[in-house]
Amino acid sequence: MPHILLTNDDGYDAAGLKALAAALEDFATVSIVAPYSEKSGAAQSLTLRRPIVVHTKQERHWAVEGTPADAVIVALHRLLPEKPDLVISGINHGANMGENVYYSGTVGAAREAALHHIPAVAMSLCAKKDNHNFANSARIARSIAELILKEGLPDQVLLNINVPEPWTGNVRFARQSKKITRNQLSEGKDPKGRTYYWIFEQKFEKDVEPDTDYAAVFAGDVSVTPLHLDPTHDESLNHLSHWAKTLAGVFRKP
Repeated sequence: MPHILLTNDDGYDAAGLKALAAALEDFATVSIVAPYSEKSGAAQSLTLRRPIVVHTKQERHWAVEGTPADAVIVALHRLLPEKPDLVISGINHGANMGENVYYSGTVGAAREAALHHIPAVAMSLCAKKDNHNFANSARIARSIAELILKEGLPDQVLLNINVPEPWTGNVRFARQSKKITRNQLSEGKDPKGRTYYWIFEQKFEKDVEPDTDYAAVFAGDVSVTPLHLDPTHDESLNHLSHWAKTLAGVFRKP
């Protein structure tokens, strides 16, 4: 049987993680190494200034007092007896599309796995907070796992999958959207008179490019976006290279 490592950013006890594990348990050996508590927005951050405590929950199940990326690193380097064939992060309760993939702990965990040359998937359910129906997302996760284990993925490419609820039954391979949200701050005062802020998003549903993840999900279709770890912009690399001589001149100045 293949060996699949599951993680997330919603925490070890999250319903989406349990649904994902249930969908895979008769198909693969499943290990779970997930954050002890919710770490939404953690991206690919690491815990560097305190120890990472690990709690054994049951056989092949651990909860890590750290970030999603911490969980993957500890799993690969200490907890698992062998390298997994696939890592799936999720199922996140909430979309991870467009430029939000840079903030997402769900995507950050999958990216950490891809850095270790392991095929990886980030799975998200696009539904209102009171909708906990992970059935379609779990079925998609099972199907994509079977495909990846049969056909593989390019090295250091991960799949970011967003499943709308309700789902039309259609699936689109789509580009990552440009930002269609605006970060906002809500200001208040605590009982001691100190100013605090809550970050929230304002979403714009117009001018969405038709071949993107947002367009797919807004239409009720599953969005699958292949993400590569190399963010180098080759055009700028060539276009700006003549700056090197000017910058090197700094070395010779007193």
